[in-house]
Amino acid sequence: MRIDTHAHVYPTDYLDFLADSGVTTTGGHRGLGADDTDKELDARFTLMDQAGVDRQVISASPLTGALPDPDRAATAARMINDRYVALVDRHPDRFLAFVVLPLPHVDAALAELDRVLDAPGVVGVALTTSAAGRALTDPAFAPVWQELDRRGTVMYLHPAGDGVASPQINDHHLTWMVGAPVEDTVGAAQLITRGFVTRYPQVRILNSHFGGALPMLLERWDNLAHFEAPEAPLPPSQAARRMWYDTVAHSSQAALRAAVLAVGADRLVLGSDFPYQGGEHYLDTVAYIERAGLGAEETQGILAGNAEALLGLA
Repeated sequence: MRIDTHAHVYPTDYLDFLADSGVTTTGGHRGLGADDTDKELDARFTLMDQAGVDRQVISASPLTGALPDPDRAATAARMINDRYVALVDRHPDRFLAFVVLPLPHVDAALAELDRVLDAPGVVGVALTTSAAGRALTDPAFAPVWQELDRRGTVMYLHPAGDGVASPQINDHHLTWMVGAPVEDTVGAAQLITRGFVTRYPQVRILNSHFGGALPMLLERWDNLAHFEAPEAPLPPSQAARRMWYDTVAHSSQAALRAAVLAVGADRLVLGSDFPYQGGEHYLDTVAYIERAGLGAEETQGILAGNAEALLGLA
């Protein structure tokens, strides 16, 4: 079964709620074919069929509703999570779901986790690489990590779209071209150097976009960790191989090959970033892996078997 682990659904009324709550970035996520109307879903399913994709794991990242007001943040999480559960119920052969948590509000996040994680078709949670500007390694978030670990949860990490709060990125219109992979890189590095990969070993961490620049930096991290992150319990290259990575790289075979060499093909799962890669680009999110010259077993694992094992579907 081919499972696309990185795809989005953005119902219009959810975007409207976020916009009414002060989120200023919803405009960039409208009109892309990611609504949950029958017309747009039919077009999505046709494209999936053309690409040979059986199911998508849908997520709302980066629009997780990380709102300042805890009540509105909780309302946003319930709204999109209930919509996703309903979509999986309507199309169980097409969708699985990562639900969101209303971080940085820990109590609300724990309540939502308990409410929705066991719903049919929910296979994990989607968090952004930072929560309202705070690193996921913030000690205040420890109760959430502890509960995710207790449940053995898949945690899918996606950039927040904040360009790691850098004017050098955000003031130069580089938030997604450069900022997103920088967020991926920084988020993964924080989890590694702060020891979260071993502290919470039952959390199955799935990084988006190959973890940003992670595949190219592991030797550097290993060589410098002794003085910059001496508290890290494992060499970064070893810790990195305990996480998973989706293949969203805009068809870059160089990125795919680097990831295979750095973390192993068995740690890679198919991702598309639909709807931002739609049409012919969506078809190529599968085709570029097939033409990369990997072994048949490696290719099959990336396209199908690895995701089934990660999500507990095998």
